[in-house]
Amino acid sequence: MAKLGITPYVAPTAVVTASRLGRYTEVGARSSLLEVDLGDYSYVVNDANIAYAQIGRFVSIAAQTRINPGNHPMQRASQAHFTYRSSAYFEGESDEDAFFAWRRSRLVRIGHDVWIGHGAVVLPGRSIGTGAVIGAGAVVTKDVEAYTIVAGNPARPIRRRFSEDVATRLEALAWWDWPHGTLRMALPDFRSLEVEAFLDRYEGLAVDGAIGSI
Repeated sequence: MAKLGITPYVAPTAVVTASRLGRYTEVGARSSLLEVDLGDYSYVVNDANIAYAQIGRFVSIAAQTRINPGNHPMQRASQAHFTYRSSAYFEGESDEDAFFAWRRSRLVRIGHDVWIGHGAVVLPGRSIGTGAVIGAGAVVTKDVEAYTIVAGNPARPIRRRFSEDVATRLEALAWWDWPHGTLRMALPDFRSLEVEAFLDRYEGLAVDGAIGSI
């Protein structure tokens, strides 16, 4: 793994177009990002293809994933490229701006601390809640609720990661917004405490206003 810092790490063979990469982010070899907002501490492993997506912090995206694959105009007499990528086929013709605006409008939204497994596909317009897990090879055709594990084709809920109460407490604590120094100081507790004990400790500090000073 590359040494990460304020400046995002982008592998030499990756292609990043019209995107914003946050702090401590990484884009792996041969991955492609088009108009993607990648939040702080999130990473994309090799051979992923992501377009028109808003991705939160601390999101882990495995290899060979596809997020927001291009739709074709199935309702037309032809759904082929020549109808909207016309400049490649006909001299003097331009590409169809309205079609690509339609694709952009179907943004994929991914919350914080989400894990997307190897080879998963997230279809256009879907939302994935904070803390969710998308199983390897899953095809996400519907929105995924926060802290829910889904798998399969089409992806279906397997179970919740945590109870609704714990999930609500985690979202209220919003540890993903903590300063970098606070994350480092809390690292032993991230590693060793069960989630309820972690919440008990840091909810108390949040009430006391001490989170930013630990």
